[in-house]
Amino acid sequence: MNITTVGLDLAKNVSHVVCCNQAGKIVRKRMLRRSEILTFFTKLPKCLVGVESCATAHYWAREIQKCGHNVKQIAPQHVKPYVRGNKNDYNDALAIAEAVVRPEMRFVRTKSQKQLDIKALHVLRKKCEHDRTANCNGIRGVLAEQGIVIPEGIRNVYKRLPELFDSQIDNGLSKLFKEK
Repeated sequence: MNITTVGLDLAKNVSHVVCCNQAGKIVRKRMLRRSEILTFFTKLPKCLVGVESCATAHYWAREIQKCGHNVKQIAPQHVKPYVRGNKNDYNDALAIAEAVVRPEMRFVRTKSQKQLDIKALHVLRKKCEHDRTANCNGIRGVLAEQGIVIPEGIRNVYKRLPELFDSQIDNGLSKLFKEK
């Protein structure tokens, strides 16, 4: 059993592997749970592993590379033309194995842990900005129902809130509203 190429179709809980020889013939296929993936690749002779680029692909690519394999990620739209028959996990894994050996195929570069950390910070920062804007708009809406109109903009809300919630100033807001 001379395995030269592996197609790995990643999923949340159960992934599918198709191992092919030099001629592209399937010599082994298997379903793997997350906990079995690294064990499987440590026992496998060093080969080319194709992975469809998805949410967990960068992590698995780095881990499988540590086992000595050459891992290449392929964007899903480049794998789709190679899927034969009905769509199922084994056919997807076979399509990945076929696509990874194409000479003109474009691959996704595997991100390092540092690159993923920076990306995560950007995503979380963007979410915080979105939440801040939504909260400010919500505050403006609640205050508008009380007859207090604050112009659009986060700075305007931040500027007006201290004076609106000052218990010493009578601005039409009830004591209950100011305390909660």
